Amino acid sequence: MEDRFSLIATAETPEIVFDKSKNEFSIKGKSMPESAFDFYAPVISWLEEYKTKPNDKTALDISLEYFNSGSVKQVFKILCALEEITETGKEAEVKWFYKKGDELMLSKGLEFGKFLDLPIEVKEI
Repeated sequence: MEDRFSLIATAETPEIVFDKSKNEFSIKGKSMPESAFDFYAPVISWLEEYKTKPNDKTALDISLEYFNSGSVKQVFKILCALEEITETGKEAEVKWFYKKGDELMLSKGLEFGKFLDLPIEVKEI
């Protein structure tokens, strides 16, 4: 398994950095790829491997300006993978950042927190 997985942001896709050795995990930008399933497939595949030997604590920062319905499902899959990490006795948490006044991103962060047994801190930026 590679210790680092990253994707550079484009106008339609977010920057993603999952760096096990530096313990840095983040998703930021806009997420509206034509096929969210295809875009996120390698991300989720990396996480599936990471789950087998995760760090003692995994803290994911998510700061999305916008995400389409296909991306919502894929981000939920990522969060589910983090929830599964906690079931192994390791810690995982999410900081969900949203811009002031962005009710959609605020509500999505709160909604994910209700559906998952995973600490999700929703923070205004």
